[in-house]
Amino acid sequence: MQDSTGDALGAPCWVSLATRDLEAAQRFYAAVLGWTFRPGGLGEGLAVAEVEGAPVAEIGALAGELEVPAAWTAYFAVENADETVARIRERGGTVGVGPVSFETGGRGALATDRDGAVFGIWEGIVFSGWRVGSGHAPAWLELLTLNAFDAAVFYGEVLRWADGPVEISYEDDQVVLRHHGEPVARLNSGPVETAALQPQVRPRWRVHFRVPALEPALEAAEALGGRVMSDIEENASERWAALRDPDGALFTVTASLTHDQPTGRS
Repeated sequence: MQDSTGDALGAPCWVSLATRDLEAAQRFYAAVLGWTFRPGGLGEGLAVAEVEGAPVAEIGALAGELEVPAAWTAYFAVENADETVARIRERGGTVGVGPVSFETGGRGALATDRDGAVFGIWEGIVFSGWRVGSGHAPAWLELLTLNAFDAAVFYGEVLRWADGPVEISYEDDQVVLRHHGEPVARLNSGPVETAALQPQVRPRWRVHFRVPALEPALEAAEALGGRVMSDIEENASERWAALRDPDGALFTVTASLTHDQPTGRS
C-alpha cells in the first residue's frame, strides 16, 4: 500500500482534516461519505479514513491543540522538504509548521501561499494507488484564490511542476493541473475576486469528495450538525454542493449525473 513519491512529485498526495473532536468527526464523515476508520500511524489522536479497505484521508484532533480553525488541507509530494520550504519563503509564502520528521521516515510541513491559502508538502512514501480523481481518493481539489494565473506561477515554482509527472493548462479563467493526463486540481480566481468586499471569503484549497447520490449526503450532513453552504451546482456530468462540518471545516460533495439525477433542490 506504500510507494515512493517519485511518480507523484508535484501532485496532490494526501488530504487531512484538523478537527477538535475526533469521535464526532468520525461519526459525521462516516454518515455523509460512508467512511470507516482505523488508528493513524503518526501518533495518538489520529485516524485514517478508508473505503473498502483503501485509505482516503486522515483526521486528527489537532485544531484545538494548535489553536487553528478546523479545516481540510491538501498535501503535495516533494522530493526535498527543506528545499521546498526555502522556495516557499523566497516566493512570498509563509511556513507555519515544519519541516517535521516522523517515525515513518517522511517529512512534512504546512505553509500558506502568497494569498493566504493553506497547503501541505510531504517528502517520503505515499499510499500506492492514491490518486486524486481515481478510486476512492477525492474527486478533485480546487484552489479558490485571487488570481489563478499568479497562483499557478507560485505553485509551479515551489512544487517544480515543470520537472514532475504533472502538467498545467489554461482553460477560460481556470488553471487545470493534470497528473498523467487526468485533471486533479483546478485553480479558480472567480469565487474570490471580490474578497476585499466579502471578508468571510478568503483564498483556500477545497477538497471535493465523491458520493453515490447528492441529496442523501446533504441530508445526513444536516442531521449531524453540518450546514449546506451553497446552492447545488452542476455541469454536463456531475452535481455538487459545498458543506461545512459541525466543527466548521469546509468541503464539497459531488455526485455523477449518471447515478444521481437532478431533483430541483436549490
